[in-house]
Amino acid sequence: MIHASAPEIAVSYISTCYSNFSAACGCVQISLTEPSFDGGSLRLGALQSAFPKFIILVRSSASCGAGGRETVSSCQTKGRAMRAFESRNLILSQLADPELLALERILEPLPLPRDFELVHPGTPVSYYYFLESGIASMVATSPEGRKAEIGVLGRDAMSPPALTVDAERFSFDVMMQVGGHGRRVDAGALACFLVDRPPVRRLLSHFVHAFFVQVANNALSNAVHKIDVRLAKWILMCHDRLEGEEIEITHEYMATMLGVRRSSVTDALHLLEGQHFIYSTRGMVIIRDRASLEAFAADAYDVPGISSRDWPQISHRPLAIYR
Repeated sequence: MIHASAPEIAVSYISTCYSNFSAACGCVQISLTEPSFDGGSLRLGALQSAFPKFIILVRSSASCGAGGRETVSSCQTKGRAMRAFESRNLILSQLADPELLALERILEPLPLPRDFELVHPGTPVSYYYFLESGIASMVATSPEGRKAEIGVLGRDAMSPPALTVDAERFSFDVMMQVGGHGRRVDAGALACFLVDRPPVRRLLSHFVHAFFVQVANNALSNAVHKIDVRLAKWILMCHDRLEGEEIEITHEYMATMLGVRRSSVTDALHLLEGQHFIYSTRGMVIIRDRASLEAFAADAYDVPGISSRDWPQISHRPLAIYR
């Protein structure tokens, strides 16, 4: 933990430490007292962007103890109402307030439009994404260029779902199939953040394991279920990760994700429409009868990693008063 109050000392010291520590990715937490930011001489956002592998926190000198060395949960302006931001992402929503407040400093909110590429196969992971809305697909591509979806990612996961955040290369393409928004964090900054936070690492590992259970059950479904059942399962999985009953998706996109011909998707959609489970129009699928669609998908959907029944419930955090 490094503490600094004067802006010029803070910047100089952080810069020196960054050159020494960033290569080794030591988890260095910079503590700046609030007067350092008066008059616009020092901006937190600019510092965090310049030194992404450091976690920079601002503490109020008015309520800190000697030297301003109290923890983030106790070192805030006296009587000020603080709250960790509310998130619909299942990982972020499970973090305790101190971890969420620290992580918030290195998270960058951003829109995630359709076809936005979160990571390209064979390249280093620059950022990890926590989706608040929208859907991403992890896609495998054959040497001949044929594509098929491996798994669906949304507010239930971190994207890409890497087993280790310091992996040098990622093997698959991860891109947005339904646009939304979320937050991203620099890969190096996340690695530093996790160094002395075993509970957060265990939480990430839990969700990564859940994703690969989904991948395994998708492989089983591709082998044993007909296209209409697989499509019903896939629609339900998308519905779990979106607000409302509408899924903005084209027949061509669904065919690519399922690894089948477009005509096969059209036939399967007509069957589901005929049963009044869904309504399909150009570029849109609308859920009409979710319960019946689940019954139709049966064991293709109602298995671990696929169904959302085991997802933790998101509770809106009350205001926490730090004194």
